[in-house]
Amino acid sequence: MSSRCLDIPHSKSGSRPPKLVRSNSSLSFAKEAGISKRRHDLRHRRPNVATVPGTVARADGNLNPISPIVTLIIGQESRIFAAHENVLSASPFFKNVLDTQFSEGETKRILLPNEEPEIFSSVLEYLYKGDYHSRLVHDKRRDTWELEESAAAGRNGNGGREAPTIYHHSVDGEVLKDTVIYCVGEKYGLEELKRIALRKHGLQCGRVASTILTSARYAYANTPDTDSKLRAHYLALIIRGRNTFKRSGTMQLEMFHGGSDLFFDLFVALCNHVDDISVGSSTQQNTQQSYCNENGSQP
Repeated sequence: MSSRCLDIPHSKSGSRPPKLVRSNSSLSFAKEAGISKRRHDLRHRRPNVATVPGTVARADGNLNPISPIVTLIIGQESRIFAAHENVLSASPFFKNVLDTQFSEGETKRILLPNEEPEIFSSVLEYLYKGDYHSRLVHDKRRDTWELEESAAAGRNGNGGREAPTIYHHSVDGEVLKDTVIYCVGEKYGLEELKRIALRKHGLQCGRVASTILTSARYAYANTPDTDSKLRAHYLALIIRGRNTFKRSGTMQLEMFHGGSDLFFDLFVALCNHVDDISVGSSTQQNTQQSYCNENGSQP
């Protein structure tokens, strides 16, 4: 049996700015950027394979007989992971690699030197169990979703917790974990993982301005120009926190150095927001004027 190690290079998406269309509603941008109010569908959760001897989870949530083991060497420190081929094949990215890059009977080893081990561990956890730590928990009484640790802290009277970050070598700094997982979901073609990561973004708190800006830059560098979720989420987040960001030295420095479509998109989004407010104010004045004309009174 032969053995070969396949090195998958890191690829970045294009840099052409996305087309941002003016809206007739001041809330439309926030809606596009916000987290969907649909419940996280528990039917997407995979069975815990540890409870079903001799089987592994399949992409459709059913069970398959044991499949071959694939070795994955992750990160700059070459951390070793192992996963069943059938499980990895739920990702179009890995299915293509496994189907086309190895001959029959060959030991399958894949190198991903630009991935962070902590993030890849979360991806595998999702592929096997349908979610990753911290898990989403449904509060039946309030009919809302929250993170597992935040829910436990709330029950104990300890409040929420800060948004988790990881050190990422590509930016040489801290990035919000859920942002990186969303981008990895984009790369691996895991749409449900992206939806989960985006929902968790909306449940996090305690984010520092500098971390938000670094994470926004990372999001722009690792999503396609057609992305209408994560990028818009960051633009809306910055607009909502504008009182903080306009006093931020980090914001000034980031804008001075440029090098990202983020700030042009932010400018367009702010212009749209101001236009929407102006249209709303003008409509209200016209309505008031019409009322006064009809009743013969002064506005």
